[in-house]
Amino acid sequence: MSHTPHELADAFPGDAAAIHRLKEGDAHFAALAERYHVVNRAIHRAESEVEPVSDEHAEELKRQRLALLDEIAAIIAAERTA
Repeated sequence: MSHTPHELADAFPGDAAAIHRLKEGDAHFAALAERYHVVNRAIHRAESEVEPVSDEHAEELKRQRLALLDEIAAIIAAERTA
């Protein structure tokens, strides 16, 4: 259990500028980043027991976060090579 949010800047520490550019210029990326933020905060609230959820729901949220992170990572990697 983690009590520290997994922000995008933490996941991609060297890519803050790319993340900012993508959020500003790519609507799809901006939507993914926002969805990641929402899911990540829900996980953080569940893990810190601010908003208790079932184990099944917590696992589903974590799967969603990983899927979003994979898609975000692919876009950031493409941005690095552009």
